[in-house]
Amino acid sequence: MRNLINRFWSNEEGAALIEYGMLVGLIAVVCVVAVQLLGTQINTVFTNLTNVLGGFLPA
Repeated sequence: MRNLINRFWSNEEGAALIEYGMLVGLIAVVCVVAVQLLGTQINTVFTNLTNVLGGFLPA
């Protein structure tokens, strides 16, 4: 029984999996924040580009 407890205590595979999960979660949060902060600015750029190009295209 003691051997089983020692093996369970020294096993670090689950800890690595949790660390990878936390890293993926952090990357997702950073992406969401970046899209929210830059979303309106990017929308403005594409709107201006559409207006400029709209004058050159036939209706």
